[in-house]
Amino acid sequence: MLQLYIGNKNYSSWSMRPWVLLRQAGIAFNEVFVRFDSFDASSEFKRALGPVSPTGKVPVLVDGDLIVWDTLAIAEYVAETWADKQLWPAAPQTRARARSVCAEMHSGFTALRSHCPMNIEADLAHAGALIWRDQPGVRADVQRLVQMWSALLQEHGGPMLFGEFSIADAYFAPVCMRLHSYALPLPAHIAAYVQRVRELPGVKAWIDEALAEQDFLDFEEPYRLQPTQG
Repeated sequence: MLQLYIGNKNYSSWSMRPWVLLRQAGIAFNEVFVRFDSFDASSEFKRALGPVSPTGKVPVLVDGDLIVWDTLAIAEYVAETWADKQLWPAAPQTRARARSVCAEMHSGFTALRSHCPMNIEADLAHAGALIWRDQPGVRADVQRLVQMWSALLQEHGGPMLFGEFSIADAYFAPVCMRLHSYALPLPAHIAAYVQRVRELPGVKAWIDEALAEQDFLDFEEPYRLQPTQG
């Protein structure tokens, strides 16, 4: 059976993409959780990943003797191996566009990534308001998302970006988490798409398990104090 190595669900946006993709598509896999402790070369995290990941990062997909790393490579492998699941759109031009928006997410939106790291369990609306006021790059990234998603939802009629669930929706699921946690301003139709993504069974399962972790990592959250335990 497939093995998918992931980090903490509350924080690891990269791990979320293939996990949600596999879960939502109904593809069986074993999860291998590697807790974030630090990312130093001598950390437990790096030692645990050493035998399977040439980059020392998550996610990593293991299928027998095959090791696949990087979220785009994992998505492509899954789509080719389980072609019956139709995880990319069927039409070549539409499929090319879906790959384009995933690649844009993969390499872009750096301001949103930097200033709004994924943190599913936290209410970061106050931080989001300050970020929205002070970070034009974040506003530009959100504007691009709104433009992109609006065009796709209009063209394909929803409920997902290309009609039915696809790799693109799994790819943007962590962005939906950020937009929600930081309460960034969105038009109503985009907020509705974010909520539909959050309600997908595969995404909801990830959210529920992230909330159950209760594993505060201070190096992942320099922007807030540890909550009082009690």
